[in-house]
This record gives sequence, structure tokens and C-alpha cells, in this order.
Amino acid sequence: MQQLGLIGFPLGHSFSAKYFKEKFEREHLSGWNYQNYPLATISELAPLLQTENLKGLNVTIPYKEAVLAYCEQIDAKAAAVGAVNTLVKTKEGWKGYNTDIIGIENSLLPLVRPHHQQALIFGTGGAAKAVAYVLRQIGVHFQFVSRKPGPQVISYSELLFNDLRSHKLWINTTPVGQAPNTEEVLPIDFSQIGEQHLLFDLIYNPSLTSFLKQGQLKGATILNGEQMLVEQAEAAFKIWQAAL
Repeated sequence: MQQLGLIGFPLGHSFSAKYFKEKFEREHLSGWNYQNYPLATISELAPLLQTENLKGLNVTIPYKEAVLAYCEQIDAKAAAVGAVNTLVKTKEGWKGYNTDIIGIENSLLPLVRPHHQQALIFGTGGAAKAVAYVLRQIGVHFQFVSRKPGPQVISYSELLFNDLRSHKLWINTTPVGQAPNTEEVLPIDFSQIGEQHLLFDLIYNPSLTSFLKQGQLKGATILNGEQMLVEQAEAAFKIWQAAL
């Protein structure tokens, strides 16, 4: 039995278990199994990693950064990002990868245009770091925005009208607006959106978040996180398949 799964907390919103179970059935991988492992704290990961037949894990909020400490090896790109969303068991121990990078590249980059040279990244977690890595590779300047200001991070209250107008690529990496709290919306002045704006929300449930609705009303290009999710899941599967 090849046991795989997902760690994070909470996991009620996750599509991963259903996605991979259906994939295993389609590809006749009868010896493969996938399940959710909701961990209330990251300290619960160490005993889980000792589970017999556990071969790989996906990692989601809030552990994409904390999981680095549990890796014997870290892929170069994941190390550059500073976050891991895929674990695979190797002969040398657990190795961490970041397939969010592939998901972002394959879903977002086809929509980026020359006028998208400045971006606002809402959130500062592991997914935000993967977004920043991708934008850095294509030369797009970005500004992190969060509830609390910090080094290289400004608060929502510090956002100026000029920032909102000039930064035509907005990316939400927070869980704000995610089911079941679908009416929640980031504290942003959405009136500054124009038709040249591109709004990318990493949330996939609901498919049209309050964040994206605001962009849609202003004629902006919008993208949810569904394609990114599928792309990163398929990339994780390839990593597991190569190792097993």
C-alpha cells in the first residue's frame, strides 16, 4: 500500500482527497490510498511521518513554512521560496518540494500582460512566497500587504489610491472569502480597479469569491485558484510516482 495524504488545519474545505482518490481509480492504481490528516499543531507531524507505508504528503495552510524543519532534504526551488507544499519519503529521509510554483506559472502567467509590471500580494504565508518567487522570475515588482506591517510588508491601511491604480496585478493568497465565509472580503478600495487590472485569487471554493466579484464588476480579468490547484496536485503526483 502506498499511503499518501494532506496535512493542514482545518481541512474541511480541501479537494485533495476526492481529487486523488478519483485519479487513482481512473489510473487503476489500486495500491494507492489518500487521506486527510488535520493537524491541530505542527508538533503532530513528527509521529505521523513515522507511519508505516506513508510515502508522501501535500501540505497546506498553515504549515507550508513550518514543515521545512521536518525535511532532511529540500529541493532548491522550495528552499528559494522558503515554503514546502509537497513531501516525499526517500532513502535519505523526507524531502520537501514546492509545486505551487508550477501551479502559479501554468495558470497565472498566460494572463500576464506588459502593463502588469507591478503587483500587490495580499498575505505573507507560504503561498504568498511562492507567488513572489514566480513574479521575481519574470521581473514583476511586487508589494506584500497584510494586516500587520513588517519588513517589506505594508498594512491594508497604508495602501494608497495610487498603489491600487498603478499595481494592476492583485493576488489574494489569504483565506479571506473562502467557504464557508464567502461574504468576507479584503479591506481594499475596490473602486480603483480598472479594465487593465488582473485579479488572481488562490481560493477555489467558491469559484467566484467576493474578491473576484469586485474585479468582474469593474471589467478586470479574473482568475480563481482551481487550475493552480490541479496543476500543483499533478506535479506532486509526478514527484511521488518517480520516488515510489
